[in-house]
Amino acid sequence: MNWPHAIILSPVPGLKKYANNFNFKEIMQEKVQKYYGETLSCTEDLQTNACCTDAGLPGFVKPLLARVHDEVLTRYYGCGLVLPELLDGLTILDLGCGAGRDVYVLSQLVGEQGQVIGVDMTEEQLAIARQHEAYHQKLFGYSRSNVHFLHGYIEHLDELELADNSVDIIVSNCVINLVPDKAAVLSEAWRVLKPGGELYFSDVYSDRRIPLALTHDSVLYGECLSGALYWNDFLQLSRKQSFTDPRLIDDRPITLDNEELAARTGNIRFYSATYRLFKLDGLELACEDHGQAVNYRGTIPHHPHAFVLDKHHFIESGKQFPVCGNTWRMLHDTRFKEHFDFYGNFDHHYGIFPGCGMGIPFNDAGTVQKSGCC
Repeated sequence: MNWPHAIILSPVPGLKKYANNFNFKEIMQEKVQKYYGETLSCTEDLQTNACCTDAGLPGFVKPLLARVHDEVLTRYYGCGLVLPELLDGLTILDLGCGAGRDVYVLSQLVGEQGQVIGVDMTEEQLAIARQHEAYHQKLFGYSRSNVHFLHGYIEHLDELELADNSVDIIVSNCVINLVPDKAAVLSEAWRVLKPGGELYFSDVYSDRRIPLALTHDSVLYGECLSGALYWNDFLQLSRKQSFTDPRLIDDRPITLDNEELAARTGNIRFYSATYRLFKLDGLELACEDHGQAVNYRGTIPHHPHAFVLDKHHFIESGKQFPVCGNTWRMLHDTRFKEHFDFYGNFDHHYGIFPGCGMGIPFNDAGTVQKSGCC
């Protein structure tokens, strides 16, 4: 029987070798620049819905978005919402800012005393962003602009003179998948973040490794599909770059309504997902139980009744909430500290935290486990 989409996938090391031999990085950078600088002139030019959604837009964001210039809005190619909590007065770095839609929304949230830095490698996109800088400054009522746009590559932030430990939060909206050297992006993010800062970003992931041949398809790559990381490779890569405990916030499946592109990708499933990665040294590899708990005070703006740290931590206000050691630190050692009461410490250890999904591998009954891998 013929299975046209049952394929043998090239392992990641093989891809690295190929990249070194054939200048893969340079080729893909040129293709992406051309796709976003020349092929696409507005959101409607995209051929899939992978990079054009505002799923679950909170009510308080809508008036902020309404104040962004129409020309900037028409050049939006994002796949999620990259507006973490508590931004007032902070310095934010937007990796792959494009025409600046997210930058100008964030500009309103950080306030005049804050700063938003946008980095992009496509001059045509940056030209749109810069063209409307004075417009937004005046509309927001700022005495000075609090945004700054830099032309460069997000995997080479050192070339833009962004100092170590200089940024409170890094955001990125459907861009890291377009970069061949994703390890360099994460490494640079860790370098420029302040201790306790976070990388909060949306991107496209796949349920398996992408076949090498598809990475050369300019349309699939430009549509944020064939550069997508296999989700488990992303988790391992994050940990290697010191982001020990990536936290999934939100995800949705991507539907390929374009029959031609769907035929090329075959059985590969794609997802848009938002993660937050904290710069915290010493996090544990698993959710370890130290008998700790937190109480959310309900004081974070726009979140009076509950705080959602990630997909598995819906913390209602006024209710003591048991947490693992890593979650305790993500709240205690970051900008969230003043909004919580903390109970316990690290003096005692009670094993893996219940529900972690990484429980003890041994079977007390001594019999063979018949279920599949977790």
